[in-house]
Amino acid sequence: MDCVTRGLFITGTGTGVGKTYVAALIAAALRKAGKRVGVYKPVASGCELRGGELTSPDAIALWEAAGRPGRLADVCPQLFAPPVAPHLAARAEAKRVDPLLLRSGIEKWRQDSEIVLVEGAGGLMSPLSDDDYNADLAAEFGYPLVVVSANVLGTINATLQTLITAATYCEGLKVAGIVLNSVATITDDQSTDSNRDELERRCVPPVLAAVEFGGGLDRDVDWWELAQSR
Repeated sequence: MDCVTRGLFITGTGTGVGKTYVAALIAAALRKAGKRVGVYKPVASGCELRGGELTSPDAIALWEAAGRPGRLADVCPQLFAPPVAPHLAARAEAKRVDPLLLRSGIEKWRQDSEIVLVEGAGGLMSPLSDDDYNADLAAEFGYPLVVVSANVLGTINATLQTLITAATYCEGLKVAGIVLNSVATITDDQSTDSNRDELERRCVPPVLAAVEFGGGLDRDVDWWELAQSR
């Protein structure tokens, strides 16, 4: 796809690392800087029934952080209830993830926004449809990756594996940097004190910022400048 509107693709080292929380912080920062921010989550599973309608809490959080642009329904056009990978959630409902809609759903945001934040589902190689991974959309959209890593024991391995995958997939995906996110108040994980230094020493892409549990980014980051297409 041609990439005119700037954007970032928010991925993670796995599920439950806080991608939505970090993406919402980025959306709020860009909005504060005066940018028209679009937010897009191509598909979501584990959705909730609210007022008789299936709703993605992640989509709501992104939409709220961006200032409620456009329609909430356009943030995540494919919703499924079972809390499993989207293609399996769809199958459990006797449906299927529409691979064309995964791609075309972003166009509304590209037309109406200065910058689009795309949040994947799960990690970079988590499947979205029967044939698509998050990495496929990242490659086609052409937006640099922001890798969200959980500040827990094991994050060095998980982060390096994600970066290696990005470097080798589809001739390489550009990585803007890493955000180290504290997913809980942990008192007995001694790695939380050293993970940032270790990632900064071992990773080629920079550690852009860290986030304490429930807090904000500990550094000002020029997300607009980072959102350059390849």
